[in-house]
Amino acid sequence: MGFRFQKRIRLFKGLTLNLSKSGTSWTVGGPGASVNVRGDKVTGTVGVPGTGLSYRETLVDGQPEGAAAPEDKPVRANPWRGLLWIILIVLALVWAFK
Repeated sequence: MGFRFQKRIRLFKGLTLNLSKSGTSWTVGGPGASVNVRGDKVTGTVGVPGTGLSYRETLVDGQPEGAAAPEDKPVRANPWRGLLWIILIVLALVWAFK
């Protein structure tokens, strides 16, 4: 078992600075929907508060544009990605300015 460090600092409602042993990240949003930015990787999460049910997807993976995908893993377009972005942004803004 390894040593872990994790600290969240809420700057104001809807914006959190996350500190850990491996680096820092920012989270915008709150219960129900959030977007996490760490370096050049962006992850979106939507869920039902209080149930433990959620869906998380990497929205931007930080790979340089034009980088080749591994041959054993085909690249597929996800039709829900755009809708997830819109839902996350709207819910994060509503939560931040509530």
